[in-house]
Amino acid sequence: MADSVRRLLGKPGAVDLRPYTKLLESIEAREPDLRDLSDAELTDRATELGSADLPYDRHDLVELCAVGREAARRTLDERPFDVQLLGVMALLDGHIAEMATGEGKTLSGALAAAGFALRGQRVHVLSVNDYLARRDAEWMAPLYDMLGVAVAWIGEESTAEERRAAYSADVTYASVSELGFDVLRDRMVTDIEQRVVPEPSIALIDEADSVLVDEARVPLVLAGAAETTDADVEMAELVRHLTPGTDYEIDPEGRNVQLTEAGIDRVEKELGGVDLYDEDDTSVLPRVNLALHAHALLQRDVHYVVRDGEVRLINESRGRIALLQRWPDGLQAAVEAKERVAVSDTGEVLDSITVQSLVLRYPTRCGMTGTAMAVADQLREFYELEVAVIPPNKPCIREDEGTRLYATREEKEDALVEEIAEVHATGRPILIGTQDVAESELLAKRLGADGLECVVLNAKNDADEAAIIAEAGTYGAITVSTQMAGRGTDIRLGGSDMADRDRVVEKGGLYVMGYGRYPSSRLDDQLRGRAGRQGDPGASAYFVSVEDDLVANNAPETRGYEAQGDGAITDESWLRMVDHAQRVSEGKLLEVHRNTWRYNQLIDVQRGVVLEHREAVLRDDLGDRQLSIDCPAHHAELVEAAGAEETARAARLITLYHLDRGWTDHNAFLAELREGIHLRFLGRRDPLDEFNRDAVPAFKGFLDEARARAAETFAEAEVGEDGTIDVAEVGVKRPTMTWTYMVHDHPFSSGLETAIGRFRGKLSASGQMA
Repeated sequence: MADSVRRLLGKPGAVDLRPYTKLLESIEAREPDLRDLSDAELTDRATELGSADLPYDRHDLVELCAVGREAARRTLDERPFDVQLLGVMALLDGHIAEMATGEGKTLSGALAAAGFALRGQRVHVLSVNDYLARRDAEWMAPLYDMLGVAVAWIGEESTAEERRAAYSADVTYASVSELGFDVLRDRMVTDIEQRVVPEPSIALIDEADSVLVDEARVPLVLAGAAETTDADVEMAELVRHLTPGTDYEIDPEGRNVQLTEAGIDRVEKELGGVDLYDEDDTSVLPRVNLALHAHALLQRDVHYVVRDGEVRLINESRGRIALLQRWPDGLQAAVEAKERVAVSDTGEVLDSITVQSLVLRYPTRCGMTGTAMAVADQLREFYELEVAVIPPNKPCIREDEGTRLYATREEKEDALVEEIAEVHATGRPILIGTQDVAESELLAKRLGADGLECVVLNAKNDADEAAIIAEAGTYGAITVSTQMAGRGTDIRLGGSDMADRDRVVEKGGLYVMGYGRYPSSRLDDQLRGRAGRQGDPGASAYFVSVEDDLVANNAPETRGYEAQGDGAITDESWLRMVDHAQRVSEGKLLEVHRNTWRYNQLIDVQRGVVLEHREAVLRDDLGDRQLSIDCPAHHAELVEAAGAEETARAARLITLYHLDRGWTDHNAFLAELREGIHLRFLGRRDPLDEFNRDAVPAFKGFLDEARARAAETFAEAEVGEDGTIDVAEVGVKRPTMTWTYMVHDHPFSSGLETAIGRFRGKLSASGQMA
């Protein structure tokens, strides 16, 4: 009834499954005939499906699902359930299939990918990390092979040749970040043959909510090493001794920090009586601000870890180490100075791409996840995707208790540990979800002190993630995990070999506890979903305190409650307050997502102009033609001396260099513009309009200026003794694209607070100087 109403109102999640359900009987009827076929004959049946275009008609869809089911039975010893086939059909129709944890999304995705590939479409299966990309490609490889489909995968350590080979397969598995960085690198090539990513066709997205929503809040940014920066040890030591609340203040959302008037006085005195706001020397204040940002806003074991003498960033949405990523604008060096480790190179932004722009390149998009309905509106708004809710193969019998609220964090932790001890005594396995690395380690230390040994899964041991989480259902196990929680890995009752399954079932199955509610209900549901797979018993409960960041930062009033002796708050209105705080948090996250998308609309248009021109230079020798017009005499001189082909090569490299250099400089201008645009809130002007108003004229004449600079450089080019033109001699040097930026792109999301903070800082400075 509810689904019918949703369809009538055109609400997200209203995809009608009835047309798919009607085919299930016909699919099952094909099984006896297909079982009599040899493996080669079954492969032939699959390849015969490639004789028509997409979408599949009713007959071919039945045959694809039936052949796929039989191939899975033979190669994986898994006969897909009817609900898995419903998922396959929903994916082939370009929807997001919501399938609960343990319902077999990986197999459904593989069958759908094969279905697209058999019709001649190149498929990219995108996941949240390299481990899942490799695991799923290798796991499903026998199935693909029997269906006559070539499969490959790429990871962070894949070479250019390995990537090129992997992308040439019918189906390629990759993390969304690796694909994005490959696309960005392809935009910088100087020869078409250097590209690795083919023209996009089908994007099939695993853990679609994580990729399309969580990852989408942070752009993928390609950086080039520019120079070596000295760690500012002096400033790191100075801010280390500043007092929070007295010398500096942090805004309520933890995004900005500024010196107070007292802090300004203290810093200026510590630095020998300098004037931080001296217009003739503007170098000191940025150094102080970077060190203060690193000290006050970036927390070890929350935002980064120190491993092997290096600062390594933690991806906020995944809870995993973000390899080969840095903070921009000197912030990386400031954190390294704070931690007293060796400083790494700094760099400059070469290009960036949002997940929206990356995924919307594909004419056909689909995906699967266990928690899509919570973000169905966003999937429709940003990606034009609808959610098909696939029923579970077996009803979920997990018992979800809800939230237990306490007055203080200490009382919450006491209650949680007491509950863990009581449940552990029965042998029932327990999984506790925490917010970050530091929290997981503190809880583990507390449990250890109470004689409760546990296994910890966080960004410090993410390489062992699958092995750790696979054993979380073992009899007597206690597992403490950050929100990464081994997504994509089943937790089987009794352990990975299910040896003690009956004993664990008797104890009630896996018990999931949340050490605080997450910033979104979807993350809560993901943690809950670790228990109760495929009709297993299980339970969940969340332990929350009024002092938790979620409540403190997002609830309008956190006083006036009545607590029991153990600190428990049972008043329903206060429990609803927690839900309200979470909804406020979700609203903020949505606004960040929406503003990231809005902000990048104009940038995408401008980038498109540059890329179109760049493509003409690569494919049609546009640079050579233009330079033959702009520098006719010198062009002719080089063609007698070096030949037309060598001259065209030099012209291409010079033209591409100035296009790319110009885009890098324009990117830097846009970044500065974005940083300062918040101040216009004070004039009650819309920052997005203001950004566009300034960004449009700044781009005007971009191509003409790049062409003029190319002509100036070309005029200085000379032919060497070996008959070649060394463009490096005239300053044409390509940047080293070795790493990427970890940026938290929050354009306009907290502009008013930022503006007021900066304005207050300027007023304090003015008062000091007066």
